[in-house]
Amino acid sequence: MNPIRRTLAPLAIAFAAVLGALAPLPAAAGALSDYGENKLVDALLRAQSIGTPATWYIALFTTTCTDAGPGTEVSTSGTAYARQAVTASLANWAGTQGAGTTVASTGTNGTTSNNNAITWSASTAAWGTVTSVGWMDASSAGNRWICIDLTSSLNVSGSGFTVSFAAGQLSFQIDN
Repeated sequence: MNPIRRTLAPLAIAFAAVLGALAPLPAAAGALSDYGENKLVDALLRAQSIGTPATWYIALFTTTCTDAGPGTEVSTSGTAYARQAVTASLANWAGTQGAGTTVASTGTNGTTSNNNAITWSASTAAWGTVTSVGWMDASSAGNRWICIDLTSSLNVSGSGFTVSFAAGQLSFQIDN
């Protein structure tokens, strides 16, 4: 992370909290869940259909990611929280050659990121401290394929907070 950004990040989060908006810092490299790992092994080596979803539902969790654990997702009861739908496409997820690219991957680092902002509705109650983000295959329940921990947690302590990842801020690396 850029040293200037690292120095200003706590100040930016404090300022954003005063305004009622939270812009998370970039997330650390993520991990495939056990479910995602099994789907990939079956597709690559066992000639099984991977069945990837046409839409990913980005979820926020108040627990740290593990391969196996489903984690604790932010409650939808009276909080205005809902997973954010992002269509699986070249336009929405960057190619491995660099952030913002919209053509098939040709890079060497195995990393992709969001090409557009991903923004949740303003909270109507506390969501808790958000520590990780998951790629889910359904708008509720379903399977978690990918989970990444945030480099800094976000405390959504009441109503009026908006969580958003700017373009390029939510990245996933498969080659780590």
